[in-house]
Amino acid sequence: MANVVTIDAEARERAGKGGARATRRAGRVPGVIYGAKQPASLIALYPRAILRELHRPGWQSRVYELKANGSAVRALIRDVQYHPVSGAPEHIDFQRLATGERIRVSVPVHFENEGLSTGLKRGGVLNVIRHTVEVYCDPDHIPEQFTADLIGLDFNDNVRWHDLKGTEQVRPVITDRDFVVATVAPPTKVGEATAEVATATTAAAAVPAPAAAAPAPAKAAPARGGDRDRGRGKK
Repeated sequence: MANVVTIDAEARERAGKGGARATRRAGRVPGVIYGAKQPASLIALYPRAILRELHRPGWQSRVYELKANGSAVRALIRDVQYHPVSGAPEHIDFQRLATGERIRVSVPVHFENEGLSTGLKRGGVLNVIRHTVEVYCDPDHIPEQFTADLIGLDFNDNVRWHDLKGTEQVRPVITDRDFVVATVAPPTKVGEATAEVATATTAAAAVPAPAAAAPAPAKAAPARGGDRDRGRGKK
């Protein structure tokens, strides 16, 4: 089971937008705890505690113990609403956990031994298709993460669901196929084309430019005297 993180909270009585605004004016983040076939509970939390957890990877599958008014509730963060300008959390939803009641949760995937992947050492790129995998599990057995071992993977080799470690007590949401989590892609053709263009440009620059053609000689202008003589002859 993942480590349980404790967060101190305060109960709040007023619901609705007015109550949420009052909570924010008091320097708290309004929240709600729902689920497990129990009435929803309104809470207020310190922004620093919320930001600390949201900045840590894997908060979608982390179990939290919310302490308010002498009682403790285990829950998962299900949704966070942010201010459109400042980006600060404005509201947070928690799902209450009950032992024996299976839940749907996103578990992060951790990739290890990238330096031992044959394809990555040859210039390939790790194309991660799923940074997290959604699974069904008991709240007492939520994995902190799944592990994908990249050792020995070459170009076009895949990491699939059955390759992940830490999946013993969970069931994936996708059950109709052994889905791909990541693949080792070869170097892109764009890079190869760029190298070819650079080579062609260098070769063209090495060829000397043809000499400029000499200008054609100017035509001599007719003598003015001849014109006058011809004019006299006509008289």
